[in-house]
Amino acid sequence: MSATVLYRIAAVVLVLFAAGHTAGFLRFKPPSAEGIAVRDAMNDVHFAVGGKAFTYGGFYKGFGLMITVYLLFSALLAWYLGGLAAMHPEAIGILGWAFFAVQLASVVLGWVYFFPVTAVFAGVTALCVGWAAVLVR
Repeated sequence: MSATVLYRIAAVVLVLFAAGHTAGFLRFKPPSAEGIAVRDAMNDVHFAVGGKAFTYGGFYKGFGLMITVYLLFSALLAWYLGGLAAMHPEAIGILGWAFFAVQLASVVLGWVYFFPVTAVFAGVTALCVGWAAVLVR
């Protein structure tokens, strides 16, 4: 399999990951009374920073949506690297390995803090970009 194909597979996986993350994140309903109480407290407790009011629930939602943006950027990067691998593989350099390191970190964080499906998506992506990095070295 070529580095281009591997990067393109990673791009598709990352778009699917972003879609699943966003849908699951925005639709999540706490399954217990305790969970509902935590969610409500996160949304009801306000605090001010720099003259602006915030809630922990807003931070949670903002960070979750920021992850979607980074997943989509990663998909774009993977797609771009796929094209670069076909025309100028030497130009990828350390970026391919850095991208692989980020995906490995995502596997670990997904496994420790989230659901197995998170680690699986990150793992497939890491496998593709790592294999591609080996091929373009």
